[in-house]
Formats: sequence, C-alpha cells, structure tokens
Amino acid sequence: MRLPVAHPLRFLAVLCIASAIPGSVLADTIYLKSGRKINAEHVVQENGQVSYDTPAGRFSFPASIVDRVTHDDASPVSTAGTPLDRAANLPIAPPKALAAPSSDPEGTAAVRDGSIDVDLLSKLESEATANPSPTAVARVVAAESAAAHFEISVGDFERAANHYDVGLRFDRDNVGLLLEDAYLHLKRSEYSAALDLLNRARPLDPDSPDVAKLSGWAYYGLNRAADAVTQWKRAMELRPDEETKHALEKAERDAQEEAEYHEGETTHFRLKYNGGAAPDLAQEVLKTLESEFDEVSTTLNYTPPEPIGVILYTNQTFTDITRAPSWVGALNDGRIRVPVEGLSTMTPELARVLKHELTHSFVGQKTGGRCPVWLQEGIAQYMEGKRSRINAGALIAAYENHMEFSPLSYETSWMNLPRDAASNAYAWSLAVVEAIVTVNGVDDLERILERLAGGSSTEDAIRAVLHEDYSELMLSAVQFLRKAYE
Repeated sequence: MRLPVAHPLRFLAVLCIASAIPGSVLADTIYLKSGRKINAEHVVQENGQVSYDTPAGRFSFPASIVDRVTHDDASPVSTAGTPLDRAANLPIAPPKALAAPSSDPEGTAAVRDGSIDVDLLSKLESEATANPSPTAVARVVAAESAAAHFEISVGDFERAANHYDVGLRFDRDNVGLLLEDAYLHLKRSEYSAALDLLNRARPLDPDSPDVAKLSGWAYYGLNRAADAVTQWKRAMELRPDEETKHALEKAERDAQEEAEYHEGETTHFRLKYNGGAAPDLAQEVLKTLESEFDEVSTTLNYTPPEPIGVILYTNQTFTDITRAPSWVGALNDGRIRVPVEGLSTMTPELARVLKHELTHSFVGQKTGGRCPVWLQEGIAQYMEGKRSRINAGALIAAYENHMEFSPLSYETSWMNLPRDAASNAYAWSLAVVEAIVTVNGVDDLERILERLAGGSSTEDAIRAVLHEDYSELMLSAVQFLRKAYE
C-alpha cells in the first residue's frame, strides 16, 4: 500500500500491507502434564475434554493430560471478521474430522499424557505390515490420524505430514486421511500437493463438500481463480457456509476481472496484468521479482513451495477488487496485488513496493500465517530498504511521553486503522525490527519466525529468542534509535 510522505512527526511513510494474517490473538495457554505448551483460543473444559481453537482449527484433548490452563484477559479486540477485513483475509477451515476427538481405542491410546506413544505406533505398523487385514489397517490408521491431529495442534506440521503418509501407505483410499493431509498441505502453501490428494479423494466421494471447498483453496493458491469459483460453487451447493460464501465472492471478482488479462510466468512467479499495462513493464516486474527472490529466501531461510501469484491493476480496479482502505498502495493476500497505472517502466519506488510485498509472501508462508501484522510490516519495510532515521526523533519523543506503540494491540488486522494510526504503526514496526536485526542479527529474527511457525505466541517467541517481553522490546528499540540516530 502507498501513502504520500508527510511531516515525520506524523510518522508518515510509504505503506504496503499483508492482509493474509490471523485475525485474532491466541489468548489462552494450555499446559500439558508432559511439559508441552499450546497457545489457543476459546478454551472450554467439559465432559472430560478440553476443547480449543488454534490457527489449524478446533481440537480436543482428554482433560486427564492437561495440567492447567491460563487465560489472558488483556487480549485486544480483533478487527478481523468485519466485512472490510473479510474482503482480503480468507481463512482455510479444516475438514470436520480434524475438530473431533478420536473415539477409536487406538487413537486414544496413541496420544497419552500430552505425548505420542511411538512404541504403540511402531507395533501397530508392524502388525499391519505383516498381516494387512481390515482390522489391522483400521487400527494403524486411527493411531496415525490421532498422532497427526496432536502434532497439528502443537504446530508441528512436518511431523503431522509424516503420520498422514504412514496412514495413507496402509489405506490409500481413505477419504478422511486424504482430506486432512490435503488441508495440512494447504496450510503449508503446498497447493499442488494438496490438489493431488483432493483429486484422489473426489472420485471416492463425489458429493463431499470438503473436497470441493479445499479444492477451491488449492486452485486459488495456484492463481487459478476461475477453477476456484467452480469448486466453491459446488461446495455451496453441497453445504453452504459463510467462509465459502466470502471466498467465492472474492474469487468471482478476481475471475471476472482477470478473464481478459495477459499472463506471464517465470520460475517463481505467475503474473497477470491488465491490458492497459505495458507488456514491457510486466516483463520488468517479473525480472525485478526474480532478482530479489534469492536475497529474501537467503535472509529468511525459506523458499515458497509454489510460484507466487502477482496481479498488476489500474488504480481504480485495485480499489474495487481489494476493497482496501484509501491509504493502501499495494496488498498481499496470498497474491501480490499492485496498481501500476501511469507507469511504463520500472521505477525505484515500484521496485521497493515489489520487494516489500514479496517479503510478505515469504514471511506469511514460512510462519503458516501466524506472524503478527506489526512484525510482518516491520520485516517487509526493512527488506525493502527502509530505515528509521526520518522518524527516530518523533518515536523517541512519543516513548518519553508514554505514547509509544503497543505490539500486542497491533498483532491483528490493520485494515480498519485510520491513516495516521497506520502510519504510526508502520514507523514503530520498522524501528523494532531494525533494532532486532542491528543489535541481535538477522539469525535471531529468523529464529523468532521459526517459533511462530511452531505455534508460539509472538511474545513467547520473542522472550525465548531475545529474552525480552514486549515492554522490554520497546525499550530496546528506543535505546537503539537513540544510539543510531540522535
């Protein structure tokens, strides 16, 4: 997003935003007797079960494995879910099976006291290998599925994928496993792998609303809006719901607008552009993005598994399609969306916008959408080359007058922020990230992102890596500003 530069006391800067960010703060913490910790939301204890929400969906545990639950009553009110925010922030809901506690004896036995019984899994796998009877296969599938559910709930998607692989090796036509594995790949932005699994599930259960719904997400992630529309219409016929409705509305706007767009493709990008954009500019956009790809990948220690979608718009079309606030000058909601009206060649400013939005793609995918908005925006600004010199004095003065930025209040969507509040948030976000990288090094920043990917709350991740809470982090940022720019 772009915003005209104004007096530094108002913290105004050129702005871009990522909107594919979680819309709520994980407000509760579940401590298991095994010592593991789960950041969650809406924790409910009843009927011998502890149920809760995570970014991966709603899960349940036997209460017997839970030591205690703590609640953070100071969590800010989320702005996600408003009509404006939904226009850009579309969640991927899990299949219904993922939300249900296992009722199979093997599933219950596979996860005990907050850990997975690997000996039991090995035993069941050996038995099913030696004698692949329906009963033996059902037992190993139930146990591996329960183990995968557990790993998803604590944020270890890699181990969860391994458990699904084992289950599908014994029962390759198990629709439930195919759906859950596909959902996991979607959460990891592995859209082609997800689609392969869904294409296996479709002939096995042609009327499954989950197959259609998740297929829509796979196609949308692959920059195939028209195919996503087809699948989400089918899902709405089979089982209407609000999430699919909003996803369909957005995909229909995209598909209608992009029907006559020109296309271009490189190793890491799939570009569509309005006929009013110069073809030479489109090629320069792809060339610029490719030139920046390796640097961002090396810095953040991550490579997106699929080509990234890029859309070039006229100014009015950008506003109509994204429904973003007037201060937004570019947007990343899984695809990089940039208005380029009036440009016929690459400019330094456009190159910075592209690098900013490209960074959002990396950070969002690396963390599975768990990175808070303030950290996303700080990293993106830092990567595009911005520094805090112009705003340092005003930020220090604000801190001294107890008017500093509160990271906890800016973890969620910024789409409803007024222009000045957004400018302030951008300036502080850059200052904090600049301080982290300068004082501690980019490796610490990357470690914070790794912890977020594993399910840690942002403050827990920062405390583990930097040994600071949010208030100490802000003090460190101000101390850095004083040393670097006063």
